[in-house]
Amino acid sequence: MANLQTNYLGLNLKNPVIVGSCGFTDNIESLKELESFGAGAIVLKSLFEEEITLEMENNLRQMHSPGHAIYPEIFDMFDLNTVEDTLTKYLNLILEAKKQLSIPVIASVNCVSGNEWTFFAKKIEDAGADAIELNAFVLPTDFSRTGKDNEDVYFEIISNVKKEVSIPVSLKISYYFSNPGTMIQKLSQTGISGIVMFNRFFSPDFDIDNYRVIPANLYSSPSDLTISLRWVALMSHRVDCDICASTGVHSGSAVIKQLLAGAAAVPGGSAFYKKSKNYPASIPPKP
Repeated sequence: MANLQTNYLGLNLKNPVIVGSCGFTDNIESLKELESFGAGAIVLKSLFEEEITLEMENNLRQMHSPGHAIYPEIFDMFDLNTVEDTLTKYLNLILEAKKQLSIPVIASVNCVSGNEWTFFAKKIEDAGADAIELNAFVLPTDFSRTGKDNEDVYFEIISNVKKEVSIPVSLKISYYFSNPGTMIQKLSQTGISGIVMFNRFFSPDFDIDNYRVIPANLYSSPSDLTISLRWVALMSHRVDCDICASTGVHSGSAVIKQLLAGAAAVPGGSAFYKKSKNYPASIPPKP
């Protein structure tokens, strides 16, 4: 049997096929099943920056409500012993995954700024996550901002998160930059351990029969592989961190192509949804 061991983000993986952030990575039973079918690592389903900031604001409101005494230690708002809210459930999932899985567990945060939420990265590290994947995209719809203003946000996110944690940090990005090659190279020089190319976003469509806005192209297709394959090949020897090749990976041959292009790891996601009745079959079984 071929030795498929590899290193990604400084983590030892038994193989480069990992499970990307998706609906199948939000509960411990599914995580255990995915590991049993040979996944090299797991990226947990993403928390959203908005969830973190809203929970923080809610806690602050409670702290300042009448009759609520304020003590210095209450500012540690997301202690694992607090009530089961979205954030503590996420931290508990990390804790449980680390107890029951033998493969690396990578947390994920979907973020659009480097503001208040970044303190929570330390909570993720303390819960035992092996790394953090930052799924970042700045939608360029604020016409008062320049392209450079939008690009600066990515560097701000990285800087603020790295101030909080010592575990590896990866950045998941899109290819919507005016000069993607230079941008990817500069991002790789910030001290992050990996760049994931590329993320997918909500795409709207019109239901002209019912006059509604509906989602379009929810899942990737095999034809999407060519976009990430091109940029992995172009950048694999021009960056100072690992590259993880995402989008359009629906077969073993697609994984091999991305590895040949220079990817250190290859996540799957949409393929599991499309084979949801037997989604773990998309991962090679153990020998």
